[in-house]
Amino acid sequence: MHSLLKRQIRKFLPADVAEMPELEFFLQAVSRSYQNNDDKLEMIQRSTTISSKELSSANRELLQKIKNQKKIFDSLSEVVRVMDHSENGLDDNKEEVGAIKIAARIEEQTKKILQLTEEKNDLLNDLEEQNESLNNYAHMVSHDLKSPIRNMHTLMSWIAEEEHEKFSEESKYNCSLVTQNLTKVDNLIDGILRHATLEAHEEEKTNVSLNELIHEIKNTIFIPENIEVNIEGSLPVLYKDKYKLEHLFKNLITNAVKATEGLLKGEIIIAAIEKKDYWKFSVKDNGKGIPEKYQESIFNMFKKLENNANATGIGLALVKKIVNIYSGEIWLESQLEKGTVFYFTIKK
Repeated sequence: MHSLLKRQIRKFLPADVAEMPELEFFLQAVSRSYQNNDDKLEMIQRSTTISSKELSSANRELLQKIKNQKKIFDSLSEVVRVMDHSENGLDDNKEEVGAIKIAARIEEQTKKILQLTEEKNDLLNDLEEQNESLNNYAHMVSHDLKSPIRNMHTLMSWIAEEEHEKFSEESKYNCSLVTQNLTKVDNLIDGILRHATLEAHEEEKTNVSLNELIHEIKNTIFIPENIEVNIEGSLPVLYKDKYKLEHLFKNLITNAVKATEGLLKGEIIIAAIEKKDYWKFSVKDNGKGIPEKYQESIFNMFKKLENNANATGIGLALVKKIVNIYSGEIWLESQLEKGTVFYFTIKK
């Protein structure tokens, strides 16, 4: 533990306690508890990736089970059709269909349905347990990481304050870099936690006016004076979870602001088109654009286009996950130095 931090702790303790020999052992124990922060951060990144692969594999297996069930039901329907034709004397086939053979076939198909249903239920239970374990793990690791990060941030503030006159300009700059990186890690942990627990977050559905929601978002994020965020026409009212919709639009608008902040005049336009079964939305900017080689991978976890201290590489992955929850699709069109349009759909 840094000597300055020890001095700060002793400063607020009674004199008799501050001089106790046992206090040094206590401070050493606290210091040792924060020695594996990098390992824990690597663990949560690896866990998120592995768990996503496991869930994806399980979902593919479940989809195959459903397809197998459909084949069985189609087969049963054919058996029933043959029986109807036989009873009504409408079967043109010369081959005689025996009642015993049909009954045996139905019994066989029924057993397969029961077996597949049982396997599907086991698979769903396993998926639920994996999701719960992932959420618990994310909460635990994020808590263990955020606490020492906050302590390090406070320690750096004390150092910068008490040693300010002694530091060279280079040392002051290095302290600033440390603070920026601590903020970056803190934002990364928050992003991972939101992504891991998004589906588990339950909020009562309400009628959400997207016009009002965009207005709220504009008042809660920093938008430079040279950038305008406008709504083209009018946005709909959706009966959805406001928490997810807010994160969806906030991330897309924030990305658009970053893409246009270097322009003399930046413009972000949000629009919606109503279709039969879904709404199609667009968030358009006139910013720097996204290179074609990154347009497919930009929705992946931890994917960033530039080394920004505040960027985590999770925002668009979170956007894609929310769109998937709403049974929609997301894609983009972009040209360098001309701007980007993100399109996404939300099922009614």
